[in-house]
Amino acid sequence: MSTQKKGKREYLDDVETRDFTTKLDNYFETTIEIPRIRVGDRQTIDTLISEEVLLFAKYLRNELKNWNPRIVNLN
Repeated sequence: MSTQKKGKREYLDDVETRDFTTKLDNYFETTIEIPRIRVGDRQTIDTLISEEVLLFAKYLRNELKNWNPRIVNLN
């Protein structure tokens, strides 16, 4: 156990948990201006994460020589 904690744990009640997960789901459905692998100039953050995982897995299996993550500032 760490003795250098900076604060107490925070717990969410059912309403706060539901609100948090709803807002997080909405955030992952935000559209960003990064081309998809196959078709389109825009995609959701959720799709971007899935595509990056796919490309990284191909790199690890030596199906791709290089893996260059598509970096984006999501702020």
